Amino acid sequence: MKTSKLIKEIPLASAEKGVIKIATVAEPYGEGSDPVVSVGVWLNADNEDPDWKVHIPAKNLDEVIAALQEAKNAL
Repeated sequence: MKTSKLIKEIPLASAEKGVIKIATVAEPYGEGSDPVVSVGVWLNADNEDPDWKVHIPAKNLDEVIAALQEAKNAL
């Protein structure tokens, strides 16, 4: 059963009404599927659906976090 839990909502720096929402999703693709972290970006938080969304498998989180930190340090 697909169950999601909002972890954090962050104001989007590049859009006055935009937000980034980070959530965990258990069994996102049906019973027995592995959990993911969902990252959604809304240019306007009043909209129901995000403008962009990505699901990151839980098993890839450490590597993705490390790569994001590397990208941050490169800026």
